[in-house]
Amino acid sequence: MTSAVVVLVALAVLGLLAGAHLYLWRRFVRDVTAPGRPWRRVGAVAAVVLPLTSVGALVAGRSGVPFAVEQALAWPGYLWLACLLYLLLALLAGELVRWVAARTPWGVRRRTATATGPAPQPPAPAEAAPVGAATGTTDAAGTVGTADAAGTAGTVTAAVTGGGTPYGATAAAPSPTDAAPHGTDRAADRDPEATAGPRTGSAPQPEGAGSLTVPLSAPLPGRRVFLARTLAVTAATVGLGTTAAGAWSVLNGPTLKKLTVPLAKLGRRAHGYRIAVVSDIHLGPTLGRAHTRRIVETINRTQPDLITIVGDLADGTVADLGPAAEPLRELRSRHGAYFVTGNHEYFGDAHAWLDHLRELGVHPLENARRELPGFDLAGVNDIQGEDQGEGPDYAKALGDRDTARPVVLMAHQPVMVHEAVEHGVDLQLSGHTHGGQLWPGPYLAALANPTVAGLDRYGDTQLYVTRGAGAWGPPVRVGAESDITVVTLASGD
Repeated sequence: MTSAVVVLVALAVLGLLAGAHLYLWRRFVRDVTAPGRPWRRVGAVAAVVLPLTSVGALVAGRSGVPFAVEQALAWPGYLWLACLLYLLLALLAGELVRWVAARTPWGVRRRTATATGPAPQPPAPAEAAPVGAATGTTDAAGTVGTADAAGTAGTVTAAVTGGGTPYGATAAAPSPTDAAPHGTDRAADRDPEATAGPRTGSAPQPEGAGSLTVPLSAPLPGRRVFLARTLAVTAATVGLGTTAAGAWSVLNGPTLKKLTVPLAKLGRRAHGYRIAVVSDIHLGPTLGRAHTRRIVETINRTQPDLITIVGDLADGTVADLGPAAEPLRELRSRHGAYFVTGNHEYFGDAHAWLDHLRELGVHPLENARRELPGFDLAGVNDIQGEDQGEGPDYAKALGDRDTARPVVLMAHQPVMVHEAVEHGVDLQLSGHTHGGQLWPGPYLAALANPTVAGLDRYGDTQLYVTRGAGAWGPPVRVGAESDITVVTLASGD
């Protein structure tokens, strides 16, 4: 991948992050708060700080910053990425509710202005008022009065369009002349004496009469704001709750699965042979020594005959994470523990980790094979090693063997099964996919892997893919819980 492509991808990712956070700010802050409120200021700060923390967490692991700094950024940065995903999904689901509500009588926002009297009606064309009356002036008994035409027009507009008086504004009430029915106006034109009398003034009114003032502090959310707040609270509850449950799933340790796999070539002597399969432990800034200890204790309780660690042990250096891997020394099985590299080993110093594992009593299989009672165990390097001239060598691992014996192959990525089929492998053990880790991740993982999780058959080769025991990036799993699998081999006889 050229540097130009890397830059374009990075810019695209940053653009998506910026757009996602702008959308979150709009729905969680702008739509539910008034300008100047403390929550709006807090939301604006969070919309900037949280994405910067996430970017820092992603970059820190490969930029050589001190491990303590990487840990400080990883927890909030990675967790926020998981929160971001499920908050977005919850809000997008809420958009459907918003769309439906906007098209129902409940969702139509209607406002009617408060008026003292019936709404004014335009005069009939055949009975138009005289010019003097139109200007609000009458000659009867020298009475003079001025009608507030602008105020009346404003009231009519508010009633028709659904607009209202802004916060803190004063709405003028129509004068009695404006509110008078048209029938009264026409009667006065026909019988001037009906209006005779002293009308040189108007009755005094109390201060503030005829107007309505809405203070700035008055709660006037309306249905639209109520709906926005309801959807925001619901989305926050769903998104944050989903992330919390997914984090607990990882930090509580992997579940134990059991699976029986029949092998046609397996003799009766090896019937019932039990292999503990674990992959993608992913020691790093969020998962450390306690995580490894939980895995070791779970495996040892099963009392397996063999332990296989199928790649992606750590995301970091031996200097930083060697102590976190130390509990692997306590693994116990009848025929030992074996390891093959995953793609993440080649993001750092793979050889340093292989040497450290040997010190811990774990045996790396670097394109190699071991004969065990009843079958052969082979292991190949991960495809990622090809960039360093250390890719998988199937001929070296599987050549020159007794083909009458079944062979179990450790290969990190499920896509390697196609080579396994060509070399007559009976069972391939893989990881890599994490089962998708974060829903809807399984659908994306299926685009690049023949099997995302579980047991499948390709020709005469069976493929088992574990979801892995750890997590990469966010220490969260949703819809793809972590696991350790005990595979029991069954004789074809």
